[in-house]
Amino acid sequence: MTVYVDDAVHPWRGERWAHLLADTLDELHAFAALLGIPRRAFQDRTSGAHYDVTAAMRERAITLGALPISRHQDRALVRAVIANARRQGRGEAP
Repeated sequence: MTVYVDDAVHPWRGERWAHLLADTLDELHAFAALLGIPRRAFQDRTSGAHYDVTAAMRERAITLGALPISRHQDRALVRAVIANARRQGRGEAP
């Protein structure tokens, strides 16, 4: 099982933001807790179950073992990870 963090590409409130995703929701929640992200920050959406992380948190996630994925270079992997996150957001089994 793997935790992923995509490119920090979304500007908002003076920061650049990325998405933290994982193969399972349990793994996603555990990793977010390790980063100090409160559960209330979880975005359980049909567009994809994830946590938003700042660029600095993204770097810490990578240091802690998250796999960085690039929407520009790892397109097939990113599509698969996002498809899995969408199934999770809809409550479907992986």
